[in-house]
Amino acid sequence: MNERETSNKIEAGGGFPVLQYWAEKTLSPQGVKLWQTLNHKSACLACAWGTGGQKGGFVNEAGESLQRCLKSVEAVTSELMPGIKTDFFHTYHLAQLQSLTSLECDRLGRFSYPVLLKAGESHYQRISWEEVYRLAEQAFHQPSETIASYSSGRSSNEAAYLLQLFFRALGSNNLADCSDLCHAASTVGLKQVFGSGTSMVSLESLKQADCVVLIGSNAPANHPRLMNELIQIRDRGGKIIIINPQIEVGLVKFSSPAFPIKSLLRGGSDISTLYLQPIPGSDTALFVGLQKSLIEQNLVRWDYLKSHTENWQSVIDYARQTPWETITKTCGLSREEIEATAALFGNLERVVFAWAMGVTQQENGVDNIISIANTALMTGNAGKIGAGTMPIRGHSNVQGFGSMGVTVRLRQEIAEALAQLLGKPLNITGGYDTRALIEAAERGKINTLFCLGGNLYGANPDLNQAKKALAQIDTIFYVATKPNLGHFQGLARQNTVILPVFARFENPHPTTTESGNNFVRFNERGSSHLQGSHVDIISEVELLTNIAVKVLGTNPIDWSRLHDTAYIRQLIAKTIPGYQKIGQLDQTQT
Repeated sequence: MNERETSNKIEAGGGFPVLQYWAEKTLSPQGVKLWQTLNHKSACLACAWGTGGQKGGFVNEAGESLQRCLKSVEAVTSELMPGIKTDFFHTYHLAQLQSLTSLECDRLGRFSYPVLLKAGESHYQRISWEEVYRLAEQAFHQPSETIASYSSGRSSNEAAYLLQLFFRALGSNNLADCSDLCHAASTVGLKQVFGSGTSMVSLESLKQADCVVLIGSNAPANHPRLMNELIQIRDRGGKIIIINPQIEVGLVKFSSPAFPIKSLLRGGSDISTLYLQPIPGSDTALFVGLQKSLIEQNLVRWDYLKSHTENWQSVIDYARQTPWETITKTCGLSREEIEATAALFGNLERVVFAWAMGVTQQENGVDNIISIANTALMTGNAGKIGAGTMPIRGHSNVQGFGSMGVTVRLRQEIAEALAQLLGKPLNITGGYDTRALIEAAERGKINTLFCLGGNLYGANPDLNQAKKALAQIDTIFYVATKPNLGHFQGLARQNTVILPVFARFENPHPTTTESGNNFVRFNERGSSHLQGSHVDIISEVELLTNIAVKVLGTNPIDWSRLHDTAYIRQLIAKTIPGYQKIGQLDQTQT
């Protein structure tokens, strides 16, 4: 690259455009409500690194302030849009709605009332909640293997727990989730190596790391708050190793509003100490090369391997026996680059290995995760503060959904506890994850689908297949706050129902969420800006409970009691390992 090309490039991520966006939104008609919402004690709506909860809207779990990012403002601003008017669906027919882009769908406004599209009709029609529950009663009185759910991380732990409890009471294990498409490889790989599919690094632990190896992540765009931590690590002399086929300017230098002096006077903070650009899809080869170099440079923690791991010799032998020529040809990096990288983190005491979907969304995603985990173990970077493996989650409560049992691969101890609660053995065999759900629907195996948030149509890699598959399902319920492409493209064969719910900061009852670093936040009650006689919105907890009451009544438990989120938290404490303290949250508030 010549000097002229270099001079025309953006020199840092973040910076003035972020501040400008904040200023524009603050001075808009929504400005006052925006700031009130940002200060509301509820977890951020954006990513799983989001702040908020019981410590306040701008404060993270470490008590640090100024921890809201542009993505958070975007998410809140979107939820503060006016409600869709009563004449909207009379005015716009389906063909017009199907011509919209994803952004145009999002900008239509908030869903304000439930609507139904029947087979052969060209317009959604407003319906009552009584009609919704009548449709639900019919739709869920189907063979258990033909009913399924899909969910995202937009909802609370309480709603997630209700969703899986209801489906398991019906005998279904078809609990697909958006994480099946993004971090499934992390869950599977980490469980094989460590027995747990979640991060072993808390925010407190990350702050004590000497080095972060960040793989396949565009954190400046997708998890801006993480950049604050990387900046602080560099400030105290730590190292940041970036592994990404593409140069992301924010991973080279980032200007964070949380550090105004550096942002305004110095043009931002340096992020990467080393920046490796392997061939896409070659992460396993690169980490085998790093392992081989660690062995050759005598940087393997042999005592740690012998004391705390099993089958380590096979990993060592494989790395030793793999030729350097094979490694460098596969990953596109030189032996010298790999050796320098191994020497950098191999000589440090506390190293965090973090990654996002650039690593997991590959055919060999599980192999990638296992190779990263093995590298952490070879250097003794597991089981201590300031070190470990850290998958960077996307949706703000996607990890909470997994913890609550929204998965086709339910942990045995949770299954046993839920079976005792429901008074019968659970069906935990088979079950459709997200891709299997689409394939089953395409074969006509699904009669009823309940989507708690997300965009199942848009999330699939083959939109034509997704559209055809969803069209084979008799009834689809879409639970949402705003329109997306799936509401107009992913239509059911008979009944497509859109059910409007409150945003997290609007719920009339306290809820909880879990961050990607295993921190559970307590979200206080809120209220909605949507007002008027045409507005008819309920919470996800109320919706799920009302459906369960209509379908199951008091069998095998009194579902009407689950309107109370405090009672749900007591059930969570009894049945979800590691969540015992949630039962006292209403008293402790922490």
